[in-house]
Amino acid sequence: MKWRLPEERPAEPPTGFKIAHPMLSQDGSRAGFTGVSLGGALPYEVLDEAHCVYGLRHRAPHRRCDCGFHCVHDRTAAEAMLCTAEHRTAVLLEVSVLGAYLRFELGFRYARQRVRTATVGPCSCGSVAVALADAGWGRPGWRALAASCAGCVRGRPSVSLATFARLGGEGLRVRAVRAGGGAAPSGGDLPEGLGVSELVAEAALLQARLDWFQTQLARLGEPGERGTGQG
Repeated sequence: MKWRLPEERPAEPPTGFKIAHPMLSQDGSRAGFTGVSLGGALPYEVLDEAHCVYGLRHRAPHRRCDCGFHCVHDRTAAEAMLCTAEHRTAVLLEVSVLGAYLRFELGFRYARQRVRTATVGPCSCGSVAVALADAGWGRPGWRALAASCAGCVRGRPSVSLATFARLGGEGLRVRAVRAGGGAAPSGGDLPEGLGVSELVAEAALLQARLDWFQTQLARLGEPGERGTGQG
């Protein structure tokens, strides 16, 4: 007698929570994420389908494999993973569980997902993030990003939170929070479309870059940077 798991047919896709690193494609045209554990080598887009990380041909999720997207039921459980040193630069995702899934005590393993909301923590300096900037690592064809305030962006490749949402598409929303989890002021919840929040963030990034370049030019013009002509 073949053992079968009970089947669920919910009226709406279940909701789950997970953490991931935001990613930007090499040409800057697509936004996505990469996981923090088993599937970390395979970046995925906002709406995507899971594949077996071991290269096997079965469809994910397979009962005798670890493949498939993973998430937990409880938001607090996902937020707790952001406390570890290696996950401090990750973001919190709220996802819709799509397609076939396996339900566990703590969460789901499933075939397809749509990332609905990405919650970005503060910059490493403690200020509210206005951008996602080059984190200094990545995957082939993808650059990892981390939360950054306008003052810390400087000359690093970066995108505003709303630009990241627009590049991700599929209705993705990106919101910034203060240190400790409080909502950021003045439009911290950024929709896909271009609006005042995006213009403010872009202006802040441009000003930060301008300030940085002016500082570099000032250093080049200092007397100590030029030769005195003495032999």
